[in-house]
Amino acid sequence: MTSMIEAHGVTKRYRKTVALDSLDLVAETGQVVALLGPNGAGKTTFVRAIATLLRIDSGTLRVRGYDVQREPGAVRRLIGLAGQFAAVEPAMTGRENLELTARLFGQDRKTARVNAAATLEQLGLADAGDKLVRTYSGGMRRRLDLGASLVGRPRLLILDEPTAGLDPGSRIDLWDAIRQLVGSGTDVLLTTQYLDEADNLASQIVIIDHGRAVATGTPSELKRRVGGTIVEAHVRQPEDLGPVAAALSRFNRSGQSEPRIDLATRSVVAQLGSEHPGLMDALRVVEATGIELESFELRQPTLDEVFLAFTGRTEPEANTPRPVAAGHVYDGHEGIVNHE
Repeated sequence: MTSMIEAHGVTKRYRKTVALDSLDLVAETGQVVALLGPNGAGKTTFVRAIATLLRIDSGTLRVRGYDVQREPGAVRRLIGLAGQFAAVEPAMTGRENLELTARLFGQDRKTARVNAAATLEQLGLADAGDKLVRTYSGGMRRRLDLGASLVGRPRLLILDEPTAGLDPGSRIDLWDAIRQLVGSGTDVLLTTQYLDEADNLASQIVIIDHGRAVATGTPSELKRRVGGTIVEAHVRQPEDLGPVAAALSRFNRSGQSEPRIDLATRSVVAQLGSEHPGLMDALRVVEATGIELESFELRQPTLDEVFLAFTGRTEPEANTPRPVAAGHVYDGHEGIVNHE
């Protein structure tokens, strides 16, 4: 079976800065693949390379078997790209936006009308299709923006932080739309700074740092690789956080980070070694300090903790806006249509 994306030894330099450092990555078809990494890790460079917006210096990069360097036109006919910001025209209706984009993909008028109507229906926007986009909510605009990338019927949809700035309800609606896309045969490559989003949507997660893939697997596999279990203690008084962290630090094993203190939630999070008996031992040690607890629980690692373990940072940082990434996609031929 042909992979969705296949990268071997992909390298890209900007003068003295190495953005991608012999990156290896294989993503299979029929799923959402989430690309995670700290700011400056190389995510944007990799996405732009896949989208044929830049040339790599060395290595091989293929999209559904087509070489991005030697066959960019074939790659462009396969992909759609939705950037961080909704790139739709507010003075036009939703239907007009999609029909225009379909025409830019090279579709004739009849095909553009049919595909625009089907896309509006697919994304739950059929009732609003003939309303001006300026009347849409933020979540509706993001769905329409997604539709503009779908109306050309891409085999691979690249989503660059698709839910940035959306309220929780709109985020969930967009998640549902993405799942439906995958169910109908569209592969998705997702970059996001929201780790819960990757946990909810992705079948495969790739964490990159300093231009290299440092971890790849399903969310469950990556959590198991971190190992052990997590104890999370919530205290009543902020001044009790230090003593609780000190008490739990005795369970540290080689290679594990020290207990983390979160002042905002008055909590201490510590990782127990997989060989440790668990909750009751940790609870007895904390109770011996005489500190009053609000709650004390044992759980499996979250994706946030996986990210910390592999990168040394607690969460991905928001990317700075890049004008080119706001564009949609491609006209189905050789040119790139950039909707700013």
